[in-house]
Amino acid sequence: MSRKSKPTHWENLVTILGHFGVGVVLDIGAHKGEYGGYLRRAGWTGRIVSFEPQSAVRPALEERAAADGNWQVAPAMALGREDGEIALNISAETDMSSALPLADSAMRFTPSSATVGRETVPVRRLASVFGDYVRDGDTVFVKADTQGYESAVLDGAGPVMARIAGWQLELSIEPIYEGETGWREMLGRMEALGYAAHLFIPGYFSRHIARQLQIDGVFMRAAAG
Repeated sequence: MSRKSKPTHWENLVTILGHFGVGVVLDIGAHKGEYGGYLRRAGWTGRIVSFEPQSAVRPALEERAAADGNWQVAPAMALGREDGEIALNISAETDMSSALPLADSAMRFTPSSATVGRETVPVRRLASVFGDYVRDGDTVFVKADTQGYESAVLDGAGPVMARIAGWQLELSIEPIYEGETGWREMLGRMEALGYAAHLFIPGYFSRHIARQLQIDGVFMRAAAG
């Protein structure tokens, strides 16, 4: 008798989205659309709205989304705690670009991520743009992969937090950016906001120091299930 293969992390995530009746995923820090691609390959068919401020990677994201009738790309903007402008530190590894500077210690385990430039982009609070992309009755899930800036994204969501059924947040076990909130504090914050941990997905692993540096945590509102 053959054994069924175990579900992937992404298939488990799609199971969670289905269980909670999520209809739209706000993909913050979309880069080139990798996250949306993972969701689609794992069977997610709901609506995706992607946010990405970096001009160098937006064409790839827009091309990917254009081939999918249920995937929208928002105008170029970062999401943070206030409306205005912000300077992004552009990394040689563009998926490591951040509003926060790299910590000095980061060069020890991710030397290829050195900052190579800066780009000034609009920044908006999630609460300011939420109504532009979320319909009445939508059950909303927010993924924030903003390279240490996730706490600021949460700050900017305050007035609409009750509308958000779940979050996926990148959490750093070893600090990579100056001023980022530690993973233990983030776990406590999500619990205080009324969300329970449902899934952890391995993220960046450094072969330089043989250590897991980042994980993604999936948190769902306790009352939502």
